[in-house]
Amino acid sequence: MTIHKEGYTSIAICILFIFVLNTLIQFFFPDFVWLRWFVYICSFALFVTVLQFFRSPYIQVLTNDKNIICPADGKVVVIEEIEETEYLKDRRIQVSVFMSPINVHVNRTPVAGTVSYSKYHPGKFLVAWHPKSSTENERTTVVIEDNKGIKVLVRQIAGALARRIVCYAKIGDQVEQGQEFGFIKFGSRVDIFLPLGTDIKVKLGEVVKGGITILAELK
Repeated sequence: MTIHKEGYTSIAICILFIFVLNTLIQFFFPDFVWLRWFVYICSFALFVTVLQFFRSPYIQVLTNDKNIICPADGKVVVIEEIEETEYLKDRRIQVSVFMSPINVHVNRTPVAGTVSYSKYHPGKFLVAWHPKSSTENERTTVVIEDNKGIKVLVRQIAGALARRIVCYAKIGDQVEQGQEFGFIKFGSRVDIFLPLGTDIKVKLGEVVKGGITILAELK
């Protein structure tokens, strides 16, 4: 299992915490065998949980100029027409994917093209499925323009647990479809805003895979 680079520090802190905790239990409660075993089991469970959260499995991206690839693992929680007010300033189809703590948290570019906009916004930490989380939570917005001039906006949104958004996309970058452009720690949400008339290929409640699931098809 490959571990994402964003997890190195968190895993090191987890190991240090487990080591200190178990050392203290051994020192102060040497005769409480049941307590030691309880802490051992909890420590193991914690380590495995943190380890699996930062996993970064290899995937095979099937690129296609007409397809919009899903930017994240998770569940589709929103499909609706909405006014995008930050950058595009027009009506769009919004598709939102909720990422639970057990999902892979790598974010991938839905189309190939040039990054024309990338901006971080500080904000609140509402639960990721809250209707206002898209505009009020801590977030990073990235816009990619493909070779036909079509602009696709992707927004990484922090949730109640996710307190750190990492975005690698910079204005002017040339990106490939399915390329890693960011990472969100400990559960969150990714919104994607598509042109009206786009053929949406997923349904509400559907479980999707970042870089693999075809989210939509451009007309």
